[in-house]
Amino acid sequence: MEAGLADLLGAISSFVWGPAMLVLLLGTGLYLTVGLGLLPQRRLGYGLRLLVAPTDKAAAGEIPPYQALMTALAATIGTGNIAGVATAIYLGGPGAVFWMWVTALVGMATKYAEAVLAVRFREQDDRGAYVGGPMYYIKNGLGHGWAWLGTLFALFAAIAAFGIGNTVQANSVADSLESSLGIPHAVSGLVMAALVFLVIIGGIKRIGEVAGRLVPFMAAVYALGALAIVLLHIDAVPSVLAMIVTDAFTGTAAAGGFAGAGFLAALQFGVARGIFSNEAGLGSAPIAHAAAQTTDPVRQGVIAMLSPFFDTLIVCTLTALAILTTGAWTSGQTGAALSGLAFATGLPGPGNLVVTFGLILFAFTTILGWSYYGERSAEYLFGTRIILPFRLVWVAAVFVGAIGNLGAIWLIADIMNALMALPNLVALLLLSPVVFRLSRAYFQQGERVLR
Repeated sequence: MEAGLADLLGAISSFVWGPAMLVLLLGTGLYLTVGLGLLPQRRLGYGLRLLVAPTDKAAAGEIPPYQALMTALAATIGTGNIAGVATAIYLGGPGAVFWMWVTALVGMATKYAEAVLAVRFREQDDRGAYVGGPMYYIKNGLGHGWAWLGTLFALFAAIAAFGIGNTVQANSVADSLESSLGIPHAVSGLVMAALVFLVIIGGIKRIGEVAGRLVPFMAAVYALGALAIVLLHIDAVPSVLAMIVTDAFTGTAAAGGFAGAGFLAALQFGVARGIFSNEAGLGSAPIAHAAAQTTDPVRQGVIAMLSPFFDTLIVCTLTALAILTTGAWTSGQTGAALSGLAFATGLPGPGNLVVTFGLILFAFTTILGWSYYGERSAEYLFGTRIILPFRLVWVAAVFVGAIGNLGAIWLIADIMNALMALPNLVALLLLSPVVFRLSRAYFQQGERVLR
């Protein structure tokens, strides 16, 4: 019976994440990129300046714009940056990395549009807190006749949160700690649950503070480790970059333990893993950006578009280069094991520890970021009375995830992740004229003086 259920869920997951979904996600990003006149790429420097600009304390919102971005990055910089990149290369060859780059470039426009709409159509709940996200811009932007679509998004997001954002992450941390340090799953689960409780009980303000400190630290340590490997193999970098570009269109022949992959495999797995890594189009990140203290939706949109740049174009690229320059990609390994092999080969001694503790920190911050996404989705469905019970259940789920067998839960979460993207993409396409209008109005006045 369990095998039959797993097969059924696997078939559903393959269908909902099939070519149609990937084309819709990539196509929406491309449409927004063109409609915005390459704004995310042209205004990258402006976004970086806004990121470090002082926060306007009089602006409406819950947390500084920087912390909103770090909360979103806490949820996106995770196992996708380590295991996801390795899986893309294992299944699609080096050419998959090129399509991850393409996904990130168009994903910048998607993240921009999501944040603009999230701030433009956010609300204050009965606690006075600012809340927003796809469910709110569907209801308030498209009208109450579309509210059912927002409800569907909130339902799918709340379910997905407990899988991809909680139990699966806790399980991966427990596995890593047991294999590397011999710590029992139950002990890891209790410690993680306690740490998560101490953070999320303080709400978005505490999550934002912790994310603002932990995310840059963990990303820098991991990126520096990967960069060291790349510099040690700098002679191989030009040929690796050439291979990434050529194999993106020609496929990759079998080599060593690598079985070979055609053009379609490179495209499919590059796009799929790129989206899994930066979550552009899924509708999760705008929930965090809606809480930002900002004077204009476009300002937060410009900051939000930095997420795929940092997540995929920098962190994922460094992982890919470490795997490819060391030659580990032909070993036949996949997932975190392949990344671990690359780091152990490139940096004997500390390399494997960088991957192990990178996975642990990435997974922990993902649990924090997704706790806020799940909580806001649950609040949309049940009101503010659900907040404290949700936080307590969330903490309990961390422990359950650490000690449990999550085969079915992973598949269900994967399906919910795809289903929550559909309402969001519909809203992005229908509300794109609002995004274009607000963007034109903002930039026609010239770049605002940074405050």
